[in-house]
Amino acid sequence: MIAVEKALEQYGAPIYVRHEIVHNKYVVQTLEKKGAIFVDVTAEVPEGSIVMFSAHGVAPTVHAEAAERKLATIDATCPLVTKVHKEAVRYAKEDYDILLIGHEGHEEVIGTSGEAPDHIQLVDGPEDVANVEVRDESKVVWLSQTTLSVDETMETVDALKSKFPNLLSPPSDDICYATQNRQIAVKKLAEDAELVIVVGSKNSSNSIRMVEVALDAGAPAAHLVDFASEIDEAWLEGVTTVGLTSGASVPDVLVDGVLEWLAERGYADVETVKTADESITFSLPKELRRDLRAEAAALSAE
Repeated sequence: MIAVEKALEQYGAPIYVRHEIVHNKYVVQTLEKKGAIFVDVTAEVPEGSIVMFSAHGVAPTVHAEAAERKLATIDATCPLVTKVHKEAVRYAKEDYDILLIGHEGHEEVIGTSGEAPDHIQLVDGPEDVANVEVRDESKVVWLSQTTLSVDETMETVDALKSKFPNLLSPPSDDICYATQNRQIAVKKLAEDAELVIVVGSKNSSNSIRMVEVALDAGAPAAHLVDFASEIDEAWLEGVTTVGLTSGASVPDVLVDGVLEWLAERGYADVETVKTADESITFSLPKELRRDLRAEAAALSAE
């Protein structure tokens, strides 16, 4: 969100964004009001314009399409996603079969697969493992969509290792730290809460996973809402303790809105459950330090 706001401030509207910058309805609506235009394909962006690639990343073919249309680009891909892309390229060069654990159709999966389409096959959960075939069982590696549930990912990895004992793991954990920390925290919430509310959008993979994690951890009920207005008061019947968390890309104002809604209904005592300190920060895209309007004009004049 900050990257799009900075681009609008620096270059003025419109700034085109390929797919939602993050999967959150409020963030998208807020940015649209400020002059961001979200598009599904690069062909929708007028020549000579500025286009930003979302945090989920894009395939190399998308960069090529942007160059062909003479677009100035801002790459806001999450560094953790970029890391997975680089791993995919490296293992493909070493001629590994790459098993990408993720959900079919998700923007991040499409982008990562595009880095090495001849070497990558998608594994959409443990039940999909039976369908996996590789050329050489001694040269197989797994990679993961960064916003999955840690438990879900490792369940799939365990199933793959049973089938391919020589399966290689990536050099480090690729699950987004913000996603992982929230999953750990929601497990803690589920121990004491009769109801867990997750603030996040229904197209947000990490938000959906947190509802599942809460239920798997023993919460009697868990629901996903974008706004406080979506909470059903019937959910509160017989509930003495409510657990509240949010997706990784959810603005604090939405969580505060739910806290106010709950306080008005007798849930005014708030206790913070802290399971990790998040000190990691990512810098803004390097393109925001250049004059992209001038670059776009020069490109379209060629």
